[in-house]
Amino acid sequence: MLNFELLKTDPPSADGKYLGSCARRARLTLNHGVVETPIFMPVGTYGTVKGVMPRSLEDMGAQIILGNTFHLWLRPGVAVLNQFGGLHQFEKWNKPILTDSGGFQVWSLGEMRKISEEGVKFSSPVNGDQLFLTPEVSMQIQRALNSDIVMQLDECTPYIQVSGKTKGQITTADEARVSMALSARWALRCKAEFARLENPNALFGIVQGGMYEGLREESLARLEEMDFPGIAVGGVSVGEPKDEMLRVLRHIGPKLPAHKPHYLMGVGTPEDLIEGVLSGIDMFDCVMPTRNARNGHYFTRFGDLKIRNARHKTDERPVDETCTCYACLGAGASGGFSRAYMHHLDRCGEMLGPMLASIHNLHYFLNLMREVREALDAGRLGAYVAQFHADRARGV
Repeated sequence: MLNFELLKTDPPSADGKYLGSCARRARLTLNHGVVETPIFMPVGTYGTVKGVMPRSLEDMGAQIILGNTFHLWLRPGVAVLNQFGGLHQFEKWNKPILTDSGGFQVWSLGEMRKISEEGVKFSSPVNGDQLFLTPEVSMQIQRALNSDIVMQLDECTPYIQVSGKTKGQITTADEARVSMALSARWALRCKAEFARLENPNALFGIVQGGMYEGLREESLARLEEMDFPGIAVGGVSVGEPKDEMLRVLRHIGPKLPAHKPHYLMGVGTPEDLIEGVLSGIDMFDCVMPTRNARNGHYFTRFGDLKIRNARHKTDERPVDETCTCYACLGAGASGGFSRAYMHHLDRCGEMLGPMLASIHNLHYFLNLMREVREALDAGRLGAYVAQFHADRARGV
């Protein structure tokens, strides 16, 4: 089940100084709950958001999280997931879950996989078993996961070709067209298998086409003919320069169907999220908040902070004095943790360091989207975005 309500759009200002954007305020109702958008979705690849307790995710306002079809297929496997009735009960998360199809992971295997019309053959990175992922198998795994939003299996069109005669060269329009057309045919097979399995959840199609606007439009048109309840933009953040990604996003985002949710896959920085919102995107995910946290990299309202720098060794301030996360504000009268303490944890390799950093970064991303929703509700998104960029440029 998926019900999409478009609540508000971003209008121009009365004085004509702000021209408005494609930003939307919307609400998704799914089988396991309601999601207010725009929203950031924490990534739980193996059925857990690394270093973060489910209770902490709820405390910081997470409404929906991700699971990874490819990795959960390998471990713990479909039999175990069926035993627990799906991923919600297995990982004890009672809110919505979105699962990707495995297409990106297959892309990341590089020359270790062989793609054909039928699907993808590859050796398991866990035990070396020979596996075959098809659109039908992806739908079967995601049925066992019982995820609220299911993603079609697609071929992630690379920015740079890494095999054959074109190794090291940017993917040509002809190569991107072949890849996009394969994804479209797989989308049709996914839809048929999804229906055969009587999956009660929602299936999203994925727009591909590389860095070519015309191919992106063609891909979207094919998906619209199939009438998926939601549309994702894939094939970005695959090694292309940032300006190329933004060019494609700004072109295809405003063309996505207004009556359906829009999901930008695997993106990105706080600035990327704001650009996505302005281009009409409703849903985002990225491993960046937790991956960067494990490397001592904090996102803050006033720019990024690298806790390993020696200047933080004696700093008594929290990471972000405006932040209300557990790491910065604390849970009692004594307040939050100092930059000096975070620096110490990182230098000593203590596991509490990346745990607190992950809590902070995820809280920042989720709070950023909450503030965007509030700005849209109040009709002041333009002013909010201007202040966002000014704050981030100020530095920590």
